[in-house]
Amino acid sequence: MRRRVAIGNNKGGSGKTAATVNLAAALAEAGHRVLVVDMDPQANATRRLGLRFDSAAPVATTAEVVASGADGIAAEAILPSGWPAPYNELVSVIPSRFDLENRVSEAAVLGAHTRLARALKGADDEFSVTLIDLPPSLGHLTQLGLAAADLALCTVEPEYDAVEGALRFRDFITQHGQQLHPGPPGLRLAGYLVGRVRSNLGAHAYQLDGLAETFGAEIVWTPYLPERATVKDAADTAAPLRLLGNSTAREVAELFTALAARLIKELNQ
Repeated sequence: MRRRVAIGNNKGGSGKTAATVNLAAALAEAGHRVLVVDMDPQANATRRLGLRFDSAAPVATTAEVVASGADGIAAEAILPSGWPAPYNELVSVIPSRFDLENRVSEAAVLGAHTRLARALKGADDEFSVTLIDLPPSLGHLTQLGLAAADLALCTVEPEYDAVEGALRFRDFITQHGQQLHPGPPGLRLAGYLVGRVRSNLGAHAYQLDGLAETFGAEIVWTPYLPERATVKDAADTAAPLRLLGNSTAREVAELFTALAARLIKELNQ
């Protein structure tokens, strides 16, 4: 079974981190052990999983993991999430920090793009799924994540700029996936997770109508995720959606449950 999934888009604000964190929660609710690898120097996934960097008690982050690149070294940086039980028993994280940006300058070092893949070797064997939250770029940090992944998942909202970013993400994988992740089986773009949908906007309806033609109906995942304030509430309070205790949060959590099932299906192909 493939296990590692890199989640990205070349545009910021397209729902990458929300998808990563909420898929992790949905997978945990289905009994899967999940590792989240935060490859964005903004460290939003880290914070939303209930962890913050404490200078008085520093921990290893993806910056140190990538700097080393030694086989299996990532195991030393894995922490339980800060979510309450039982989530913290099933969802773990390799946290990020702003100094991950320093790794970008090492891109020209021979084999640098394989450092995360080497660091994860054997380190995530006990997890059902490893989710890698990518930054909104196609640069070195994204390449590290893609080189370590078995599948890529693109988040996209029905906005022109987000669709353009998704196209750039797709084309980058098409052109360079084999170099980043030589097969077999190689890196595969498994699908497009559509979020932040506002049904009352004509522009969104127009973009949604074109997604199947643009990307292929078979890999545009459903259900679509509506834009709901409860997703932001969960992010702001660093809590899984279901723990918010309101009907809207439960509704969105159920949608992520369906999307998590689709992800497991793709991993098993």
